[in-house]
Amino acid sequence: MLESFFKLSERGTNVRTELIAGLTTFLTAAYIVFVNPNILSATGMDKGALITVTCVVAGVASILMGIWANAPIMMAPGMGLNAFFAFSLVLGSGGSISWQEALGVVFISGVIFVILTFLGIRERIVKAIPQSIRVATSVGIGLFIAFIGMQGLGLIVKNDATLVGLGNLTRTVLLGLLGLLLIVILEIRKIKGSILIGILGTALVGMIFGFSPFPSGVISTPPSMAPVAFKLDILGALKISLWASIFSFMFVDLFDSLGTLLAVCREAGLEKDGDIHDLPKMLSADATATVFGALMGTSTTTSYIESAAGVAEGGRSGMTAVTTGVLFLLAAFFTPVIGAVQAYATAPALIIVGIFMMRGIGQINFYDFEEGVPAFLTLVLMPLTYSIAQGLVFGFIAFALIKILVGKVRELDPILIIIAALCLVSLLI
Repeated sequence: MLESFFKLSERGTNVRTELIAGLTTFLTAAYIVFVNPNILSATGMDKGALITVTCVVAGVASILMGIWANAPIMMAPGMGLNAFFAFSLVLGSGGSISWQEALGVVFISGVIFVILTFLGIRERIVKAIPQSIRVATSVGIGLFIAFIGMQGLGLIVKNDATLVGLGNLTRTVLLGLLGLLLIVILEIRKIKGSILIGILGTALVGMIFGFSPFPSGVISTPPSMAPVAFKLDILGALKISLWASIFSFMFVDLFDSLGTLLAVCREAGLEKDGDIHDLPKMLSADATATVFGALMGTSTTTSYIESAAGVAEGGRSGMTAVTTGVLFLLAAFFTPVIGAVQAYATAPALIIVGIFMMRGIGQINFYDFEEGVPAFLTLVLMPLTYSIAQGLVFGFIAFALIKILVGKVRELDPILIIIAALCLVSLLI
């Protein structure tokens, strides 16, 4: 049954290989179970419920991708998007936007995404966005995530004279830095699950030295999702001031998911003559997962580049994703361990993810100001304004404005002009 459903022989794989690949992907990306609740709980959301929601959404979404699209790609609440949700949209609003309204924003962006996907417009939007801004978005989010990680660790603190400054090197800060070093060494040695090992190792050392208490148990019934599930405020999210945020969630997820799908499928040998078989199904699964995640109570769900770890182990079919999904569902029963992991243990993971996302900066030509200036504004304003949306807004406006002023308006895609105009309106409202 598995052979015929997942077409294992046709893709040059077998059940054992797929199971190992699924386990590898899970170990590589399991850090999200620790990190996502820590980030989103900063908004006032119940952390126990978020642990269960993260596991359930990652599990169900990955299984959906595996069964519907037969692709070896896992999905989970996206890094960067969860930081945007918590620190920019909710906390950055000064209390004017609740986490319920923020979930409504995610839901609406997901619904629009589903519509765009089925109409085939999603790929059209991708082609309209300059490559420099696509890369700058990833780099900027990486800087933003790393900055949040350093704040969570206590390495970077508020300074009244300079806005930010170096914090005191307390025991937990030093322990977090050692955890960061551990992950770096494991990455250099290409150890699978390096981030997860770093988180658990740092947390264990902290417990041994009394920085935080040991968990009350290992296995337990997962906490109820009721405090956050179906609590979204869709009507509150429809106000004009949140349109830019809806667009930002759509844009970031658009390139994050599509870039991941293209890269992983290419590595898995699922690309032929430049086309990926069942890409529309993958995109629809990704969009549907975002809607489901918002209903359950988490930020945008997207495809994970960590899926490449499973592909490297031989994963070629949806059975890899299904295996990963089942493991995420089982992880929900280890809530006592997950809940006992403190910020000093998860902060290094955020810094490492930020480093990963910085890798593409060399693709930006800063010698060409037509490309370099909009890209620079995009990536630098994300961490400095504590908002992914504001970075994108200034990047799009700058790109369009520069092209117009130097007489190259014909090089602008009409869709990009519309996007830039909407961004300008969002600034003036």
